[in-house]
Amino acid sequence: MSGQRQTQRRRLEPDARRAEILSVARRLFGARGYTQVSLSDIATEAGVARALINHYFGGKRELYLEVVRQMMVVPASVSERLPPTTAEERLSVCVDRWLEVVERNREMWLSAIGLEGLGNDPEIDRIMLESDEISTDRILEAAMMTDVVEGREKLRAMIRAHSSMLKSASREWLVRGTLSRADLHVILTRTVLHLLHTVFPAVRDD
Repeated sequence: MSGQRQTQRRRLEPDARRAEILSVARRLFGARGYTQVSLSDIATEAGVARALINHYFGGKRELYLEVVRQMMVVPASVSERLPPTTAEERLSVCVDRWLEVVERNREMWLSAIGLEGLGNDPEIDRIMLESDEISTDRILEAAMMTDVVEGREKLRAMIRAHSSMLKSASREWLVRGTLSRADLHVILTRTVLHLLHTVFPAVRDD
């Protein structure tokens, strides 16, 4: 049976194989942490040779950084094919999709957001900065505000600041259990709407 499974895996296209390795790495790093996971562990779970992981990613740290990036950067699917309706409905869909990604990858998400407080790692810092900018793009796209010119930098700065609250709120949901997923959906959707339609005009016109 395992031989048959390995044969099927060998038929995977390179992109699918790479995605499978990332999926396994995300699960193992999330469950055990960086230091307790080896490339051999990941290779065994993924049913591939360790050399293939080195070929795709370069090494354990490079693979870990890619997992962190994958976890922190809001995927394009979150804001794709949104209904041509109101900003509120579009943002609601985005938030729901994002919560699904976080819930599915709970341990790795918590591990990744915990890295922000460590400092002194330029590569992690670069990933976090990139993730903030991409998250901002996704929100503006959902809110149909990508063409804003006046006060654009202030607007982006406010959305980036909001992302810190988002991460803290996710801990209340996933770790402390003080908020439910439904609570988080309401909080995130309404605070973004308030930020965009009430706070931003006031700051822009100040």
